Amino acid sequence: MSNEARFESLGLELPPAPKPAGVYKPVVVVNGMAYLSGHGPLLPNKTLITGRLGLDLDVEAGYDAARQTGLAMLATLRSHFGSLDKVKRVVKLLGLVQCVDGFPDSPSVINGCSELFGSVFGEDHGIGARSAIGTNSLPGKIAVEIEGIFEVDA
Repeated sequence: MSNEARFESLGLELPPAPKPAGVYKPVVVVNGMAYLSGHGPLLPNKTLITGRLGLDLDVEAGYDAARQTGLAMLATLRSHFGSLDKVKRVVKLLGLVQCVDGFPDSPSVINGCSELFGSVFGEDHGIGARSAIGTNSLPGKIAVEIEGIFEVDA
């Protein structure tokens, strides 16, 4: 099954592909690798999920924010390449979680994105290397920011 067909079968809604909020490109492709800049949990109505894990949000809400961030990343990939079928595999994700000091569950939060990509790209190609880090601040008070590296048919 193609990536686009898997995506369609999941009945998911993509937000609009986010526009850069600074001086950077959303995607840079080098030697068959697509490097995605950090994305936040952009909703279809163009608002962002904000809050601090362990204070304003629980792990389930953080998981949902990471999943929504993954959808924003998919929107960028589809917008840039014209199809999710151009993605061969997820190589690496870096997930940042805005949280209180000592918050132990950043990996559980970022699973929201990783599990989404596993569903869209398949277990073998959708799960890559990953880091999940807690931080005390993210731009615009967003709950999660995730960047990624993807192998692509450019």
